[in-house]
Amino acid sequence: MSVDRSVIAPGATIGIIGGGQLGRMTAMAAARLGYRSHIFCPEEDCPASQVAPTTTAAYEDQAALTKFAGQVDVVTFEFENIPAESVRILSQTAMVRPNWHVLETAQDRVLEKSFFNSIDVATANWRPVRDLPDLVRAVGDLGRPSILKTARFGYDGKGQVRIDTATALEEAWAEMRGAPAIFESFVDFEREVSVIVARGPDGKALCFDVVENRHRHHILHQTIAPATISAAQASQAEAIAVQAAEKLDLIGLLAVELFVTRDGRLLVNEMAPRPHNSGHWTIDACSTSQFEQFVRAVCGLPLGNTTRHSDAVMTNLIGDDVNQWSDALRQPQTCLHLYGKTEARPGRKMGHVTRLFPFGRNGQSKN
Repeated sequence: MSVDRSVIAPGATIGIIGGGQLGRMTAMAAARLGYRSHIFCPEEDCPASQVAPTTTAAYEDQAALTKFAGQVDVVTFEFENIPAESVRILSQTAMVRPNWHVLETAQDRVLEKSFFNSIDVATANWRPVRDLPDLVRAVGDLGRPSILKTARFGYDGKGQVRIDTATALEEAWAEMRGAPAIFESFVDFEREVSVIVARGPDGKALCFDVVENRHRHHILHQTIAPATISAAQASQAEAIAVQAAEKLDLIGLLAVELFVTRDGRLLVNEMAPRPHNSGHWTIDACSTSQFEQFVRAVCGLPLGNTTRHSDAVMTNLIGDDVNQWSDALRQPQTCLHLYGKTEARPGRKMGHVTRLFPFGRNGQSKN
């Protein structure tokens, strides 16, 4: 009888690159399915290290990477701001899901935008920027207002400058500190939405419901499930996510963020090939959470049911917001998740709270 080598059975060890809250919640979901996890992270006492054994070493430490690869059965990652070269090194001795080419595309905005445009998926108009003359030409092509972003390593509003009528381009470029950048035309959007798709080694893909995301100071504040958009828009968003996962030959999870313009169009903003902050609501409102689905996909197990049993509002606890933890515990239909971080710094995600609105017998949410 042949053995399906795409399936990694319970009892195996999942290597997770990155030790943040996403790695923590992935390891917790893996344990419920009977898997062990092993974290690789350069930081001591990272959130994931509190729930799984951890190798503490730099992402560029080739000896540590090679040893780590020999201790696990499959490798994945919980965020994309890690060297793609390090994941390529791991792939030489271990199974890596998603593959390192997916990571390479997702962590560079120029490659990311080029990928979506190559599969006929619309984005904001954009130009690559390598120096000040490039920026001047880009502004001439696309106008103002617009956004200048670093091509790599930007998140939660970091590494970007808004270019308004009065903005001095020399000063804006100086803020990039010589890093490769991308210039995007400003999108007058009605709302931002996201969709998370899981895809297994067999090519089967399933999406969670499309959700709406609301930000404060460029950091996700709330996710509302489901998004208040038309059925046609939701279907289009899901189709875009599935198409992207297929074209990338992704095994794992892919989150796709999109703008809904005021005339009803969908424009992809960015993607992330791992669990996503906007999917945290699934832990409490779905039969299968995004983290369990991530484990299922990476290990080649059948994908779980993505249907939600409740509407939900997920609110991030940012910085000192974490001090509201006791209030959250007193609220009915409210679920508290803390990440084990010891220092509540401004802008730091310390946990989240999900408020559920369970469906009544008629299938509608009881608000």
